[in-house]
Amino acid sequence: MSYWEHRKPVQRTRAVDVREVARTAVALLDVGGLRALTVRAVAGQLDVAPASLYSRIESGDDLFDLALDTALGEDPSMQHAVRDAELPGLMHAFFQHLLRHRWACHVIGMRAPRGPHYLQLSEKMVVLLGELGAPDPLGAAYMLSNYVIGSAMTAPMSDDERAAPVDADHAPTYAQLHQHHAVNAEQIFTTGLNTLLDQTAT
Repeated sequence: MSYWEHRKPVQRTRAVDVREVARTAVALLDVGGLRALTVRAVAGQLDVAPASLYSRIESGDDLFDLALDTALGEDPSMQHAVRDAELPGLMHAFFQHLLRHRWACHVIGMRAPRGPHYLQLSEKMVVLLGELGAPDPLGAAYMLSNYVIGSAMTAPMSDDERAAPVDADHAPTYAQLHQHHAVNAEQIFTTGLNTLLDQTAT
């Protein structure tokens, strides 16, 4: 169950501001990754008792939901893309957003995004795909989203991929190709995206 299915109403004048909770969660995740985000850590950053947070959230899972949607909603590049970009630009903006918030890929893998900003992104995708003539806009949106998320998740290890030796006894062809190949995560992403978009429009 996502945060948006059970949002708690504000019942106290001095209740914790859920927007500050969300921004604090984003900051903790950006610095320390998934393990850094706990109810206690957020409460400490806001200088309130952990019990105070439970007036606005049900559990630590809500913090991940809030952080995911807030990071997207407060990213100017993403908001510009959702408002004005065509499909390739939108997918590139989403890819770059996920690189800036590397934890987001893992959260999406655990919890389906249902916050308002992710719903706006999903709406934009299916509308654009429909305009391109995709016979199944939602299925195509899932395909593109999964490609972007997977690409963003693996892009940071491209330097390690380039440097790590390959045992030619186990993979001779791969080793030979790897020796001369320049691993460029952005170029690989763009090439794959263009191929998927070409197939989607047919």
